[in-house]
Amino acid sequence: MKRFYAAAAAVPEGGGWRIALDGRPVNTPKRAPLMLPTEALAAAVAAEWDAQGARIAPASMPMTGLANAAIDHVLPGPQAFAARLAAYGEADLVCYRAEAPADLAARQAAAWDPLVAFARTRYDAALRITAGITHVVQDAAAIERLAAALGAMDAYRLAAMHPLVTISGSLVIALALAEGEIDADAAFSAGHFDEFYQAEKWGDDSEARAARAGRRESFGAAARFLSLLS
Repeated sequence: MKRFYAAAAAVPEGGGWRIALDGRPVNTPKRAPLMLPTEALAAAVAAEWDAQGARIAPASMPMTGLANAAIDHVLPGPQAFAARLAAYGEADLVCYRAEAPADLAARQAAAWDPLVAFARTRYDAALRITAGITHVVQDAAAIERLAAALGAMDAYRLAAMHPLVTISGSLVIALALAEGEIDADAAFSAGHFDEFYQAEKWGDDSEARAARAGRRESFGAAARFLSLLS
């Protein structure tokens, strides 16, 4: 789509902030008002629209994309959306450890044990750790407590949590980031621990680096979106 406006702005409306282009309100793809709950997030979304060139490139607008997802896809059924994300806790990445080599197992323990401890102390969710890839059944009460943390989030936070959980493969990592226990770089590294280890040992190719860079960009955008909700 060609750019059809001169300037974007975040306009206060009804207790939130609406995005407007040359004073005209913007809607989501499903025709709902593009409303943001905080001024900081609204300013970031407006800045994405302002930064567009002669043609609008949706891929360059991650804040707008997450806002659209929150309104169009999460808001109609937040509890069902949260339940789908909570299912990642049943096979959380940080619970599956390498048996060998010893240095990888030791590095995993150093990176992931504090996250397992965080889940236990913050949510009273004691997760079971296993060696290898054989599925371990988690305590139902532990998963329920992690799910309750998601269930307490609004649609905007849940929209941000989706890429944080799916890219890292870990509900625990995403919750630790949301709670400020770790930052975005540490969270991304924790979710790609084995990949980084393999690249260190055996080398990396340009295709793998490009794919990882794309995931890192999406992960960082979701982390920023989440931070702008506070």
